[in-house]
Amino acid sequence: MRYMATYDLMETIRNTNQWLGATATAMGSYPATALFPSPIFQMMAAWGEVTERSFHRMVCKPDWGIDTIVGEDGRDHVVTVHKLVERPFGDLIHFNVNDRPLKERRVLLVAPMSGHYATLLHSTVASLLPDCEVYVTDWHNARDIPVSEGKFDVEDYTLYLVDFMRALGPDINVIAICQPAPLTLAATAYLAEIDPEAQPATLTLIGGPINPDAAATDVTDFGARVTMGQLEELAIQRVGFKYAGAGRMVYPGLLQLAGFMSMNMESHSKAFQNQIMRVAKGEASDHDKHNKFYDEYLAVMDMTAEFYLSTVERIFKNLEVAKNEFTVNGHKIDIGKITDVAVKTVEGSKDDISAPGQCVAALDLCTGLPEDKKANHLEDGAGHYGIFAGKSWRRNIRPLVLDFIDANAGRHAAQAEKKKKARLKAV
Repeated sequence: MRYMATYDLMETIRNTNQWLGATATAMGSYPATALFPSPIFQMMAAWGEVTERSFHRMVCKPDWGIDTIVGEDGRDHVVTVHKLVERPFGDLIHFNVNDRPLKERRVLLVAPMSGHYATLLHSTVASLLPDCEVYVTDWHNARDIPVSEGKFDVEDYTLYLVDFMRALGPDINVIAICQPAPLTLAATAYLAEIDPEAQPATLTLIGGPINPDAAATDVTDFGARVTMGQLEELAIQRVGFKYAGAGRMVYPGLLQLAGFMSMNMESHSKAFQNQIMRVAKGEASDHDKHNKFYDEYLAVMDMTAEFYLSTVERIFKNLEVAKNEFTVNGHKIDIGKITDVAVKTVEGSKDDISAPGQCVAALDLCTGLPEDKKANHLEDGAGHYGIFAGKSWRRNIRPLVLDFIDANAGRHAAQAEKKKKARLKAV
């Protein structure tokens, strides 16, 4: 499957379905169709509207949609997104709340690179903004990155995190969500050994596969069954001629989406059938519950082939982080070197992506960290999405994470002040 023609064929199928949807909407909406006493034209137009929107979203990067927040002064404050560090494969962005003094709590959200854009954390960012200065890793779609920019694998990802943490200073509180949890743990250990004055104040790992073997899921079972050769042959394609990354080897977002959908096809089919009926009856709206969810869910991005394959091989198959054997640029990282960063893990009892036991394994790896700097929370009844963006996050986990940050604040204050003075002097 590693041919540009295969990628272009997949894009052609998507584009054709989008066109068919638009055509059905136009034909079913002609005024003359009202002369026929049949709902078939309404159903055609409704099917077309839902189909066109769905296939169009697959190649769109969603907007953050956070325009204002209400401050402690009771006024609306405009929120603007600024790029602090720009890199070929991802940027470090800051959500600046205008006309508001900088918050003492500074949080870096490490977004997953697992098929969706960082905007998947929209509600997480919105919930933290009133109380924190929020920074996010905004990963780029691999199809838009020229081949001349080189490779990007798990080691490069880890070094990006190291650079982002250095840029933010030692008073930053890092929250890694899902896929990046093991690499964020490795990046923290790397700083603890190489540049201890740049290590963060706290590290919170939410639903991440630190030790995938600790509890089996469909994800870990798949990783165990398939060989690396099979995976490369089935999943990897070259970006087609339409995009700036033409020729780059990627795991296409459309293939990833097909995998996501197949895991719960009956539920998705029912959701789309119900939406078509709502559109036909005039009960749907542009920002209803269905559209809000699927506008984000269907928006997928390509991953570089080397990142996807090295994640499966090194994190899931070889368990390099779980065994404390992960290396970056030939340097063996020792997680036991973390001695001054408070670490908290969060898991959901019904998480079917990173099951309970996978994430809390990080605490056992932190052999150099005192027990009073370790914490774990298991959220009863919560699934994967709920522990970072759903009801469980809003009601229980967010307050616990903020309390954890506050309880460990100030330990790196002197280092942070030193870094700030150095930055101001450089300016």
